[in-house]
Amino acid sequence: MTQKILDAVIFDLDGVITESTPLHSEAWKTMFDDFLRAWSERNDTPFREFTHEEDYLAYVDGKPRYKGVESFLQSRGIQLPYGDPSDPPQKETICGLGNRKNAIYNQLLEEKGVEIYAPTVELIHQMLDEGIPMGVASSSKNAKKVLEITGLIDLFQTCVDGIVSAELGLKGKPSPDIFTTACDNLGAAYERSVIVEDAISGVQAGYRGNFGLVIGVAREENKLELKLNGADIVVEDMGEIDIQRIKNWFLGEVDRKQWSIEYTGYDPEREGARETLCTIGNGYFGTRGALEEIPANGDTNYPGTYIAGLYNRLESTIAGRTITNEDFVNCPNWLPITFKIEGGDWFDPTQVEILDFSRELDFKTGTLTRKLIVRDEQGHQTQIISSRFASMDDPHPAALRYQITPLNYAKTLTVRSTLEGNVINYGVKRYRELSARHLTPLKQWGESNTSALLVETNQSKIKIAQAAKLSVRAGESAKPISFSLNTKPGSVSTTFEMVARSDHPLTVDKIISIYSSNVTSEDVFKAAKLRVKAAPSYEEIQAKSNAAWKEIWDRIDIKIRGDRLVQKLIRLHLYHSLVTASPHHIHLDAGIPARGLHGEAYRGHIFWDELFIMPF
Repeated sequence: MTQKILDAVIFDLDGVITESTPLHSEAWKTMFDDFLRAWSERNDTPFREFTHEEDYLAYVDGKPRYKGVESFLQSRGIQLPYGDPSDPPQKETICGLGNRKNAIYNQLLEEKGVEIYAPTVELIHQMLDEGIPMGVASSSKNAKKVLEITGLIDLFQTCVDGIVSAELGLKGKPSPDIFTTACDNLGAAYERSVIVEDAISGVQAGYRGNFGLVIGVAREENKLELKLNGADIVVEDMGEIDIQRIKNWFLGEVDRKQWSIEYTGYDPEREGARETLCTIGNGYFGTRGALEEIPANGDTNYPGTYIAGLYNRLESTIAGRTITNEDFVNCPNWLPITFKIEGGDWFDPTQVEILDFSRELDFKTGTLTRKLIVRDEQGHQTQIISSRFASMDDPHPAALRYQITPLNYAKTLTVRSTLEGNVINYGVKRYRELSARHLTPLKQWGESNTSALLVETNQSKIKIAQAAKLSVRAGESAKPISFSLNTKPGSVSTTFEMVARSDHPLTVDKIISIYSSNVTSEDVFKAAKLRVKAAPSYEEIQAKSNAAWKEIWDRIDIKIRGDRLVQKLIRLHLYHSLVTASPHHIHLDAGIPARGLHGEAYRGHIFWDELFIMPF
């Protein structure tokens, strides 16, 4: 069973099996500090020491020795000739400095010896008992010597170290060469092999090599960095993982990862692209993967919703000339939901300390899930998990689940949900001088836990209606709630209060219905309200939507063997094609916008329709 799903495990040495990283770091520091002092004196520049945190981890860790020298010197703006690997340690070349570091390291190794990480060695013995082939892949030319000193050499069937790399001309990390060579030596398929690494360059190599599992060992409080650079699983010590967890990965979790994209951490500069790639939709409408809690604020949060075939024409005065543009209309924003802790401000993720942030878009079900842990100025720690999807079973419903869990406090929470029609087209910088206000508010309505909004495009006269219904649970139980409503032209908000206890989730389900007069002749405002009032639960809507997605995927999925990244990318492209042109799209008087239902670039114009062939 094991051999069918797992061919081999390849370990890095320093920082994974042996605690030799401190020796390497000390050797690098001794060598570089001596060199930098001499360099500073000769060039009359201030001396700045080599440090573990700023220099070793960033420029040296995990890389071949000469590459590490070159990388660090470049960071300081110092140029030296490369030299030759035979250069003596006193010669000021890249190779000479690398050889000087190696001499210092070997001296430290003889003087101090090297410690092993017992949990890693224990796992290695368990793998031996299971008959799992194992190897070591290290940039160090001293790897075999260290394995011999520690008595571990006989546990591994192959060792690809710096000496082997030089003999075979292998590229250093982040190239995957040493790992692929180790697998080749063992006759192991890359997609059924595990890489265990502690360095950023190492997990990058594992990711680039398309291995079945990349485990990052965060010895330097760098869990997030390892995750961002390609680790599938990150642990602080190998005692946190066992063979069964690795088997479970290959038995199911690795397949699940090929059905989703994940983003870890909040990066304002990349937020726009991530919102686009995390768009949910069903062919009738699409909604960008923006944060629920804050309105559009330019380039970092843009919660656009777009309906197929819904355009509006406006005139703009640019440089004294009047021009006319027809735009793909940004429709009312149904996402807004936020909360405040007793006496505090409304929650805004950008105004608190983010302790953990992750997002995952599931292609198989069209569900976007975000997990967030934050700490405010008062020390309140809160976990927020939100999930949303557009129904693929029915073109009009969408659903948003918003779960708030106080982690270290018990206080009254005030929750506010909004339908916001006061939106403009502002998603593309080069269009921002154009007229952007396409919507005229007509009606806003609310009653208890239900609200609705009606707007109309100001030139094409297309009516757009949205309705929302809230349900609230504390723990597993639904709770009777007193809702208050606040309406103003183009906006309606529903608010309620509830006492929340520490570690007890408060869950709000927001069921949405969207109608537009460009696809139906019925009263869209009435239709949206009736539909949402009669709407079943979040779970029921999701189950029907998931079944519809399954029927589509059963017909169009393309399966790739041996390349996780290609498999994921193919499904990513198929998913976004379905967001734009699903079976719901067939009977609409709407083409396929060049940028899908994902944003306003090209103003939603339609090109190259003949290139799209749908298997429906």
